[in-house]
Amino acid sequence: MKRFQPQPGFVVQAYRFALDPNASQEAALRSHCGAARAAYNWAVGWVTASWWQRTAEETYGVAEVELTEWRPWSLPSLRKAFNEAKKTDSRFAQWWEENSKEAYSTGLANASAAFDNYAKSKNGKRRGKRMGAPRFKSKRKARLACRFTTGTIRVEADGRHVTLPRLGTIRSHEPTASLLIRVQAGTARILSATVRHERGRWFASFQAEVKQDLKRVTRPDVAVGIDLGVKTLAVMADSTGEIRTVPNPRHYDGALTLLRRASRTVSRRQGPDRRTGRKPSKRWEKANSALGQLQHRVANLRTDALNKLTTAVAAEYGTVVVEDLNVAGMLRNRRLARQIADAGFGEIRRQLDYKTRQRHATHIIVADRWYPSSKTCSGCGAVKAKLPLHVRTYECDVCGLVLDRDDNAALNLAALAAASTTGTGVAGDRDIPQAVSKPRGADRKTRATRPRRKTGRGGQVAQPCRTSGGQKRETVLKPKPSRFGDVMDLPGRNAWNAESR
Repeated sequence: MKRFQPQPGFVVQAYRFALDPNASQEAALRSHCGAARAAYNWAVGWVTASWWQRTAEETYGVAEVELTEWRPWSLPSLRKAFNEAKKTDSRFAQWWEENSKEAYSTGLANASAAFDNYAKSKNGKRRGKRMGAPRFKSKRKARLACRFTTGTIRVEADGRHVTLPRLGTIRSHEPTASLLIRVQAGTARILSATVRHERGRWFASFQAEVKQDLKRVTRPDVAVGIDLGVKTLAVMADSTGEIRTVPNPRHYDGALTLLRRASRTVSRRQGPDRRTGRKPSKRWEKANSALGQLQHRVANLRTDALNKLTTAVAAEYGTVVVEDLNVAGMLRNRRLARQIADAGFGEIRRQLDYKTRQRHATHIIVADRWYPSSKTCSGCGAVKAKLPLHVRTYECDVCGLVLDRDDNAALNLAALAAASTTGTGVAGDRDIPQAVSKPRGADRKTRATRPRRKTGRGGQVAQPCRTSGGQKRETVLKPKPSRFGDVMDLPGRNAWNAESR
């Protein structure tokens, strides 16, 4: 499917409002979200059934041309097959007319996207962690959500109600004036709406095409470098030499005592057990709800603090320089994972990215991941070969500069703003000669521990063997077969559609 492209001068923006549905409206919301989950499970079972059937037929020696045809997972194909099955399938025949067609379309669209991501990941066309095949969604664990793209979707003129297809008019917990004013002025057009249940409350998110109103920043000619950390959330150094420090609020650590107490209370109650079919007790549900409210409050405090920080930075500076941090890799450190996750490094960069480009049309520069911002002297440009994490003060061996390591890193990041315009255009590539030659390995992270040997199947270590000529040759381990057989040797979705046509 083609991605929606807004018209020139417009951007796609989301408006989220909390809802206050009555009892009948909440039942209808849960019914629509349950219908989306049921349609998703149907699509997963319908597609994978052909996989298992072909695998079974191959074990009986059936010829390739006589095997069961592959079932396509494109959204039009799933919609066509589901519309034919919902009237006769006992799982849907009795109640499918109670919900909007958008509920079933939501589940089918999610299933189509899940199969697409799985195929791209197995074929090496998708970045990130390897994804597995789509699985069925549990009724107890699945998040309640449903998306509406057609029908009556609007915010009412009173600013306290929203209208959705088949659900009617629902009162909002907070005013909807931020979106209503734009819609009435003709500067916004609602594209879709998504209802979601999170920690005991329903939310409605409206995706709208909004006219872009750029706001001028306070200091357009000043660049700022932001060095993120755990001890202090951010150290900001601008091109004028001014250094600011933003303390780390540590919202999770502040609520850790209450969270531990609530978790102990939940563990002492009789919770659900899927193996025996035991249902949770009322006291467990009450304690688990209290624990969820504490976690929700911590998440809200963190979101509010990060939004205030990024909004202030984007509204003041004309150029913002941030680091390309490997947050996923940093979270593997069990000693710092909790503090790093509580700080929200990835969320800060994401918010700065869209706020600088869409709200103020300013520049954001991302420094190279291996740029030695902490090891480089901000005075003379000399680079240290090693700088352990416990050393909090930077001492230059060439010019004698003594400075806090976070302040030094922020100054180096701020200097990249000028380098990106006068150099080759790549952050970290300056067009001025280095005062001191860069030591070997200074632009790479220091490994704190020895790398572990990779083990193969059965716990055996893959050892290099020598050929007759004495040269080393690495042992190649055979990959583990897929549980769906040779699924990745199948044709793509477009080829399947061509065969089905």
